[in-house]
Amino acid sequence: MAISSSLGIGSGMDINGIVSQLVAAEGQPQFNAISRQETVAKAQVSGLGSLKSALSTFQTAVRKLNDINLFKTHLATSGNEGIVKVAAGTGSVAGSHTVQVTNLAKAQKSVAAAEFTGASEVVGSGTMTFSVGAKTPFSLTIDSSNNTLAGIRDAINGASDNNGVTASIINVNNSTNTGTISKLVLTAKDTGLANAFSVAVVGDAGLARLDSSTPANFTGEAAKDANILVDGQAVTRSSNVISDVLQGVTLDLQSAVQGTDVNVDIKLDNEAIKKTITDFVAAYNTMTSTTEKLGKFAGKDGGSNGALLGDSTLRNIRNDLRQQTSVPVSSASSAFNTLKSIGIDIDKSGVMTMDGSKLDKALATNLSSVSDVFSSSDGIATRLNAKVIQYLQTGGSLDTRQTSLNKQLKTLSDKRDSVQLRLDNVQKGLMKQFIAMDIAVGRFQSTGSFLSNQINQWS
Repeated sequence: MAISSSLGIGSGMDINGIVSQLVAAEGQPQFNAISRQETVAKAQVSGLGSLKSALSTFQTAVRKLNDINLFKTHLATSGNEGIVKVAAGTGSVAGSHTVQVTNLAKAQKSVAAAEFTGASEVVGSGTMTFSVGAKTPFSLTIDSSNNTLAGIRDAINGASDNNGVTASIINVNNSTNTGTISKLVLTAKDTGLANAFSVAVVGDAGLARLDSSTPANFTGEAAKDANILVDGQAVTRSSNVISDVLQGVTLDLQSAVQGTDVNVDIKLDNEAIKKTITDFVAAYNTMTSTTEKLGKFAGKDGGSNGALLGDSTLRNIRNDLRQQTSVPVSSASSAFNTLKSIGIDIDKSGVMTMDGSKLDKALATNLSSVSDVFSSSDGIATRLNAKVIQYLQTGGSLDTRQTSLNKQLKTLSDKRDSVQLRLDNVQKGLMKQFIAMDIAVGRFQSTGSFLSNQINQWS
């Protein structure tokens, strides 16, 4: 009876529809109010996220300028990269030098004279001891588990204490060029005399063929050191990559040409410095553009207001960044102690611009002061970085705002659930009332029909 009545069988009314409309009329104003507050809060959370992202990107550019090594960056060039390539790093000093490569460093390569029919042929048994320069020797036991040519190769390469030798197998013509044989090749992992190796064998006659103390057992190339002349002074190194002759400069030897001097020039890398400053200018303008959009007031122009319109934190950040770029740097010389004095200016609309010619002049006139403007203890990049850290740190103003907004969203979500629970109870109560009414109407109609039938019969 209750089910049929809930469908309006007794009264003919759409009980479900009526109850739904009544519940909606009761709850919609509250849901609308919650939704409006959620929309505002979510927009602010998103706006704060955009602000933090912009600050983080800006900080990356600022930190590059805050690195004092930037203004010590040098560019090294070689007069002949076919002979020597050069690269300047931290600590390099401007200057010109000549480099002559008389010998390249080489790794020892020893080819066993013994010929084998293939990698699976048994060589012999015993112990092989490898000595590599002044390093601790390592030994291998050769027995039935690894006494083939391939087994010895793998044992050498797989030794955990192998400190400088690799083994391989080559398949070549035999001594009479009438067939193919296999040979063992041993190669030093590193170049130079300090990495030369020897092999001592204690074992049977087969394995003794790999003892390097017998000169006839191996052919190949001996280890060699690199020999160069730098400004006429002799230099010997075990590697072809030399980084301890010219301070902060790496020499990468490519070929040996005796009697040929290569000019190596090291000079301040103005282009790298200018690019870093240019990136800073672009990052500042991007940061400014982001804060303007977030704090925008649409007014009569139409469109939407910024997500952080009227936000005090946004306003403080914008003012702080602008102020830090305009305050003179006390540690720099009076001639170059502001951004404007080295060619960087901010117009009335807040856009930062750079005069490349003026910056070049400042770099050429007083590099130290330009460095101080950015990276000294009270330099602009130093101050900006400190401010950004303050805003981005956990517990900072932005983090606190986001935490507060997320709590507000959680409260609104709980409030929505509370309203929905109340409406569910209201709906249940209304359904009971309408169902009871429907049942009563049904009964009245049934009684009325009965009485009408009786009267008609009496008549």
